[in-house]
Amino acid sequence: MMLDLPSPATPLKIGTRGSPLALAQAHETRARLMAAFGLPEAAFGIVVIKVTGDAVQDRPLKEIGGKGLFTREIEEALLDASIDIAVHSMKDMPTAQPGGLVLDTYLPREDVRDAFVALDGSGFDALPEGAVVGSSSLRRRAQLKYRRPDLNVVEFRGNVQTRLRKLSEGVAQATFLAMAGLNRLGAADVPRRAIDPDAMLPAVAQGAIGIERRADDPRAAAMLEAIHHGPTGQRLAAERSFLAALDGSCETPIAGLAELDGGSLRLRGEILRVDGTEALADATRGAVEDGPEMGRALAAKLLSRAGAGFFEGQ
Repeated sequence: MMLDLPSPATPLKIGTRGSPLALAQAHETRARLMAAFGLPEAAFGIVVIKVTGDAVQDRPLKEIGGKGLFTREIEEALLDASIDIAVHSMKDMPTAQPGGLVLDTYLPREDVRDAFVALDGSGFDALPEGAVVGSSSLRRRAQLKYRRPDLNVVEFRGNVQTRLRKLSEGVAQATFLAMAGLNRLGAADVPRRAIDPDAMLPAVAQGAIGIERRADDPRAAAMLEAIHHGPTGQRLAAERSFLAALDGSCETPIAGLAELDGGSLRLRGEILRVDGTEALADATRGAVEDGPEMGRALAAKLLSRAGAGFFEGQ
């Protein structure tokens, strides 16, 4: 059957958040679809959708609903056919999708590392005792408190530009961003030092873009299959099964990273108490196709060591 490709008269509508990074990710998706099918830019429409997580900036995410805050309105637009596909940062995505939606397309993964950002270009090790570091991520906050209990970690939300402005205003001496986001924005002017995953394990799915579609849309399924990056999908299958088994949300400090080495996959995971007083980490290796089971097994192992109430407390 011939694929009914979009055209300027009937464009494929791509839903996204409105931040500069989200738009860059939507534009990358459009560019890959244009190249795969020889289509003009006018065959696609970028539809910006306001999400609660962007609208409410003055409170921590855990107080207003967790990860779904960055996806709910976009998924509602997908379900009512206001858009045809949705582009997401995978580290923002809940591990389960609403009925009728499918998330099985990933673009090639960017740099997974965290970036330490200080306006003077200094590194993390140069932070003086008692320094103020801004972060909205529970994972990063817990990791910082565990590694440097002397630091004063404060809430720090907003896009890259907002966070840099807060640094210049003295709200904090330093912050953390994702290397992937800085690279996708072409933000070469932002002073940053990449943090090796051995020193600070990143968020599950950090650096990955996922594209969601309706289950009953064969055209979108066929088009997205053409730009899907299999190795990224294999890595995320392991990481997201690890997260799902831990019931991960914005209220649980969890880190995880899967890496491919030929036909094998290495999965590392870390869970932390919210106040950073304890961290548990482990790793496993196995066949690539066993990634989801490895994720579940690693989660069970860490949970058995953690005991009841590990994620509770502030």
